[in-house]
Amino acid sequence: MLHISRQWTIGRLACLGWLMLLALSALGATPAAARAPGPVYSIELDGVFSRYSVGYLRRALREAEAAGAEALIVRLGTSGAVLRDLHEVAAEVAEAGVPVVVYVTPEGTRSGAAGAWLLPAAHLAAMAPETSFGLSTPLVDPNPTLSEPTRELLRAEALDQISAWSRSHNRSDAWVEQAVRQGVVLNNEQASALDPPAIDMVARDPDELLTLLEGRTVALADGATLTLSTIGRAAQPLPPTLLEQLLLLLANPTVAFLLLVMAGVAIYAELVSPTVGALAGIGAVLLIAAVAGLIALPVRWLAVLGILVAFGLIGADLFVPSHGAITVVGLVLLVLSAMTMFDAAQAPGVAVALWAVLLVAAFVAAFAALGIYMAVRTRNKPVATGQEGLVGRLAEVRRRLEPDGMVFVEGALWRAVSEDGTVEQGEWVRVTGVYELRLTVRRLTDDDLAGDEVRRGATPLQH
Repeated sequence: MLHISRQWTIGRLACLGWLMLLALSALGATPAAARAPGPVYSIELDGVFSRYSVGYLRRALREAEAAGAEALIVRLGTSGAVLRDLHEVAAEVAEAGVPVVVYVTPEGTRSGAAGAWLLPAAHLAAMAPETSFGLSTPLVDPNPTLSEPTRELLRAEALDQISAWSRSHNRSDAWVEQAVRQGVVLNNEQASALDPPAIDMVARDPDELLTLLEGRTVALADGATLTLSTIGRAAQPLPPTLLEQLLLLLANPTVAFLLLVMAGVAIYAELVSPTVGALAGIGAVLLIAAVAGLIALPVRWLAVLGILVAFGLIGADLFVPSHGAITVVGLVLLVLSAMTMFDAAQAPGVAVALWAVLLVAAFVAAFAALGIYMAVRTRNKPVATGQEGLVGRLAEVRRRLEPDGMVFVEGALWRAVSEDGTVEQGEWVRVTGVYELRLTVRRLTDDDLAGDEVRRGATPLQH
């Protein structure tokens, strides 16, 4: 009995030991070890942040979530942004199922409104040296047609949202109210100096960023907590598709303006000198491309109308003898319309480049000057076809003019009347007019005989 009891006791102790080992293994496991590190993805957002940029960013978020990515790095190098598109996508960044790192780069980038919205929303915020975010004007500027209580409500909503994102990531929100109501621009040093800092890190380049991200703990919106493992790894780019590249290019305000101008020039050239629709077809394609870019931006359509009117005035100068005055008015209207083409309140930093406006003005001025010169030259040029084209031509007398007779000019015989009395057969005369299928002619003067036309061989034909 003692032997059996001793075996039973040993068995129970062995089972208890195995249970304790299993429990200790479960407690000792860390979340980082429980999952295999996923890929680190990166995208670049340059130029103007528009609805096409939103589409690209959303696709990148979906692919990163589907791949279980370790992180998605958004390199922000934008020069302007459409505010209506920023609000919604910033909320999607904050709710993303993978850690999103917004990185303002390269050096010298002024990310403006895009940085002010996306940096607080990101799980981790980074900046390169000599970069900044924010605006010198209010970050939220509601439509002035709204009532003041409504405008204040919109400001308060933006202030609460950006502040909540910043606090949830343990970053400073001291700058938010001034940015929303008055405007503030913070560079990387100022953002880092706040207590707590408004950003998480300053990295000189993407490699240093990956090193600094190592071991960072990120809390996602669904409550999951992840520890990043990025050291010694390279970010895999998620490039835009061909269609996305095209749309991102068209959303550039300078590109859209140039396409609109080229479309106008092509269509105008088709009207002036028909080419069986070739120029009209090119103009239509350019116009469609310009409209595709303009619909992604807050356009002042009155300014677009001003550009069209400017082209109309410049074209009218070809038919109205204004000595270029109408062209000057058209050029002034063209420049003013181009500079006010986009609503700066709804899209801060979005504007046509000054060099493009001046280049187009110079090109259109040269084009108009050439057109006016050719039109004036055509008006002053003698008629070279029909009966009127015979005036001024040299003619050979084929039947003596007494004063009636026959002359040979431009390959045909004509009845003619001499203004100088009798002219003998074989002599040369100059046509002075045409009246009812009869020419009036006069003898050649000494100046005529010394002229180039006579010297080149205007001598009586041999028959």
